[in-house]
Amino acid sequence: MQLIDFVMNVDKHLAGIVSQFGTWSYVILFAIIFIETGAVILPFLPGDSLLFAGAALAANPASGLNIWILAILFFTAAVLGDSSNYFISKHLNHWLQNKKWFHKLVKPEYLTQAEEFFERHGGKAIALGRFIPIVRTFVPFVAGGGALKYSRFLHYNIIGSSIWVAICLICGHLFGNLPFVQEHFSMIVLGIIFVSILPAIIGFFRSKKASN
Repeated sequence: MQLIDFVMNVDKHLAGIVSQFGTWSYVILFAIIFIETGAVILPFLPGDSLLFAGAALAANPASGLNIWILAILFFTAAVLGDSSNYFISKHLNHWLQNKKWFHKLVKPEYLTQAEEFFERHGGKAIALGRFIPIVRTFVPFVAGGGALKYSRFLHYNIIGSSIWVAICLICGHLFGNLPFVQEHFSMIVLGIIFVSILPAIIGFFRSKKASN
């Protein structure tokens, strides 16, 4: 329930975090974006919506947030998070796959979905997957467990992270404080999430249709 509440009212929570923690808010925001992909087992943390809300808040000078600092922090957190995920899989994949607690925390269908996505798009899946919640957490894990070299992984990681951060921050900064957006912020956040996961939904039904 707390996660749902956060997603539904992310703008209110973010404003409260900034008001309470001040400069330390940057550390908190960095940690959330890093952990979303870097920890492997926490794919449900808000990503797109948090970037959008952060940019909208930064558009108000009174908030104390700087949009350029946010851009650097979010980009760095995204790249490092994916890289952490990659190396966790590269060095611990077989060990984790034999642990019951890992399979309780990570649904097998998530990994299967990421594997299919990676097989379909190859290295480009790293960049494309950044725009799809859940998938963006497990595609680096699949890549790390395969034969994809880190140099190639990092190439697509940087491309995907930079475009993802730029789009979310620009949209949030330009439109986040419009009266209409403010009045319907929760619905817009849910819309962003829906659009983000739409490719995964379409891919799921296509795979189901192909198997039948």
